[in-house]
Amino acid sequence: MRIATANNYDSTIKVLADRQAQLAQQQERLATGKRVLRASDDPVSATLSEAARNRLARAEADQRALEASRTSLQQAESGLAESGELIQRVRDLLVTAGNAAFTDSEREDVARQLEGLREQMIAVANRTDSAGRTLFGGLGGAATPFVDLYTPSGNGVTFNGQRGQAAAGNTALPQALDGESIWMQVPQGNGRFVVTLPNSNTGAASTSMGEVIDPASYTGGDYRISFNQVAGQMQYTVIDVTNGNTPLASHTGVPYEPGKAVQFGGMSFTINGQPASGDAIDIEGSPARSDIFSIVQNAVEALRYDGANESAHRNQELARAMTEVDASHDRVLLARGRVGELLNRADSLGSLLEGRAFDHKAEDSRLTDIDLVKGISDFQTQQQGLEAAIKSYAQVQKLSLFSMIG
Repeated sequence: MRIATANNYDSTIKVLADRQAQLAQQQERLATGKRVLRASDDPVSATLSEAARNRLARAEADQRALEASRTSLQQAESGLAESGELIQRVRDLLVTAGNAAFTDSEREDVARQLEGLREQMIAVANRTDSAGRTLFGGLGGAATPFVDLYTPSGNGVTFNGQRGQAAAGNTALPQALDGESIWMQVPQGNGRFVVTLPNSNTGAASTSMGEVIDPASYTGGDYRISFNQVAGQMQYTVIDVTNGNTPLASHTGVPYEPGKAVQFGGMSFTINGQPASGDAIDIEGSPARSDIFSIVQNAVEALRYDGANESAHRNQELARAMTEVDASHDRVLLARGRVGELLNRADSLGSLLEGRAFDHKAEDSRLTDIDLVKGISDFQTQQQGLEAAIKSYAQVQKLSLFSMIG
């Protein structure tokens, strides 16, 4: 069989072209740093690399969401800190307002300051983050979660958000807090019962906020203490309002002693001052929750109260306001502590997600990146081989029978 010169020429050119294509491909790998540029280069590695990149994209998305939550929580923590400072200023003003030497104009000045602090607290509760989301709207539901409806016929501040708070996940944190539980769930009185004075009282008696001294005997019922002058001596009777206004047998016609603790139904509190005959003290067991805004407003109204038993009424209401303000401050501090825990968790989750992202990047690199040392060595070898082949072909193609004859 005879092989023509043209066939040898075509075969050699094809080999040189293949070598040149391989060299160009190796050069492209070195330029990009990737061993697998397309699925045909290594189908298995390309498939595994795609899965690694998908996991990396999810990890990066979780990181962005976590950073957004961290930013919102930091702003919420700042708002809670400001709220705590405002509540402390309210307490300081309540202490100041208790000065018996204050005139009506001085008490009015304190009342106006309290109203200003109340408005500031509402503004803090309605604060939004840098993205325009409410920080204390709970699970959402309103652009302005706290609406001030305080008018002569209104009912104070209402919460128009959605109660509750999103739970922290394995890679996510809530971006809003439940403001309803922070500012709208303040225990009234001492948290177990409330002692109040009817406006009809004419005497000068007031009470402490009291405490539960025997939880087993405490029923949570409502009572009334009525005072009557009998034979020149002031006496009081405890009436069980919950059970049909029935007088307590052991607390009927008891001689009144100012400053002495009154104990019944597992409760204890002190009555100070001198009541008038016909005066009363009401005890409400298991009262509903109040809110810091109503507490401040009640203190303002107490400072502006102008009626019978003015001094005793004011002292009673200011003492109750201070107790409830302290309870509200505790709730704000508790919420701030929870935010601090969430921010610490954000740091831990951030480190976890960064580690995952690094692992996914490393896996993708292991599957598709080129070994530069080996790649450069292979490129130089292929380049030298191609140059040698071109030079050899150039010499061989000059060989011809006509050249030999000449």
